Amino acid sequence: MDLSLQQSIAETLDALLGRLAASEPGALDALVQATQRDLRRIAHRERMAMGGGETLSTTALVNEAYLKLAGSRLPADVDRRLFFGAAARVMRQVLVDHARAAHAQKRGSGVVHESLSAAAGVPTPEARADDLLALDQALDGLAQANARAAEVVGLRYFAGLGDAEIAGLLGVDESTVRRDWIKARGWLFQRLGGMPA
Repeated sequence: MDLSLQQSIAETLDALLGRLAASEPGALDALVQATQRDLRRIAHRERMAMGGGETLSTTALVNEAYLKLAGSRLPADVDRRLFFGAAARVMRQVLVDHARAAHAQKRGSGVVHESLSAAAGVPTPEARADDLLALDQALDGLAQANARAAEVVGLRYFAGLGDAEIAGLLGVDESTVRRDWIKARGWLFQRLGGMPA
């Protein structure tokens, strides 16, 4: 993408974020409209990463995230980093809520039914919901242990940003971003009992 086009997009987003910070009516709508492609990319990555592909479409996830963002108060000093980070967190929470709902559903009268898929070792939606809940808890633990590393995970894995973009948003070197990514992956690998992080 042309550097002047990137700068123009960044300025447009900054102006919309300024309107949002000033609580201007319609600012969130305009911001979501301007970032629709980015939000859909984040939603698609969230769905694939968190195993929500079967229950929510990308469009439904973006819409649910919009409703949650509209019902919450973003900080007055919101910038691109905070906005996209908040969008990724909200989408993750929507997927976790759906996984919890799926996990809570009772099947049968206490009778354990084993499907052909489960018997063949194919992951079931219930197993994916359990994995999603475990991943959510691990990511919360990472945020408490190393907030910047958790932010790197969110921006890289869920928002789909590269090391250079993350470094620019966080105000650190690319090598710091890579070190945080390696630490975060190792930490998550340990907490998830050897499951791929």
